[in-house]
Amino acid sequence: MTSDILSRAREIQDQLVTWRREIHQHPELGFQEHRTAKLVTDVLHELGLNPQTGIGKTGVVGRLGSGKPALGIRADMDALEIQEANQVPYASRVPGVMHACGHDAHTAMLLGTARILSQYPDRPPGEIRFLFQPMEEGWDEEGKGGARRMIEDGALEGLDAVFALHVDSTIPTGKIAVESGPIMAGVDPYDAVITGVSSHSASPHQGVNPIGLLAQVINAIQAIPPLYTDPLQPALISCEAVHGGSSSGVIPGEVSLHGNIRYYDQETRREIHQALKSALESVRAWGGDFQLNIQGVFPPTLNDPRLTDLVRTSLNEVVGQDSVLPLKRSLAGEDFGYMSEKVPGVYFHLGAGIEGDFRPYHNPHFDLDESALPLGSAALAAVALNYLHNQG
Repeated sequence: MTSDILSRAREIQDQLVTWRREIHQHPELGFQEHRTAKLVTDVLHELGLNPQTGIGKTGVVGRLGSGKPALGIRADMDALEIQEANQVPYASRVPGVMHACGHDAHTAMLLGTARILSQYPDRPPGEIRFLFQPMEEGWDEEGKGGARRMIEDGALEGLDAVFALHVDSTIPTGKIAVESGPIMAGVDPYDAVITGVSSHSASPHQGVNPIGLLAQVINAIQAIPPLYTDPLQPALISCEAVHGGSSSGVIPGEVSLHGNIRYYDQETRREIHQALKSALESVRAWGGDFQLNIQGVFPPTLNDPRLTDLVRTSLNEVVGQDSVLPLKRSLAGEDFGYMSEKVPGVYFHLGAGIEGDFRPYHNPHFDLDESALPLGSAALAAVALNYLHNQG
């Protein structure tokens, strides 16, 4: 079924590179991806896929075929607030904004997948839905990112499965990694304010120093994962920002703390939330008080075991069994988790590392090996064809 997919993808390598570089030179932040969305829309129109625009604010959805089975393939489009340091012809032309996480490649590869599949002979019946998502890197004023906004606008309605890939600069080009179960964490940012009583630093007994209270709280927070969660379940709670005080000689009236909670399962999440609240409640014994706000922004990304087997089989056909690796789990977050929470899904990684030159994510020097682009398009196309063939 998919024996010629990679050769078809390699025939359009120049086009994939052109798309990727066009997007890379004109990066756009989340929910501002108007130029990128227009490029996507124009290509989908050329392929006869009748794109819908404005889905999830600035997202685009294209449909190929109809009926059941129905699957979705997602690519994210947004860039980051980073000033690019690469001296390359296709460097960002937008000051302070850069594609430093490979979303330009994701968008280009999904366009390539759409082109391959729209021209593929004897395609099995069913629907393939191309989901070009905005704002994966953050969220709006209501705490909602692109995946949630697209779901609210019906982008996943009627789908039986959803798939996505991410370029990976730690994996050599030519390799692809996939694994079942939880592969990325749920992420809950929290903000706490500890209030005391302001006083002159020469008379600390006349006030309640919230900085001293915070020091006790931070010690308690660091003890939460080893003491209050299952040691067999990955869990993290971080203290990332502290703000309080502004003048010499003055004990402030309050101090704020910001951090993140990361987890794979809901019981661990509940345990951390309760332990964090208990740690903060301790300030009341010393005359202080607190406010705590925990915001759930990403659920865990869970790869469906049955669909993971289908993806692994598809990847074996494209690159060979020796080039399909187990995917290392991460406590980073991904809003694809909202999609795989609503519809069974699989999220996997495409090797795109530049040999001898490691380029980490979210870094001014991030870049990737563009020879990996055809492999990404081929992998997604093979997964789609095998899914329709096996479920039809």
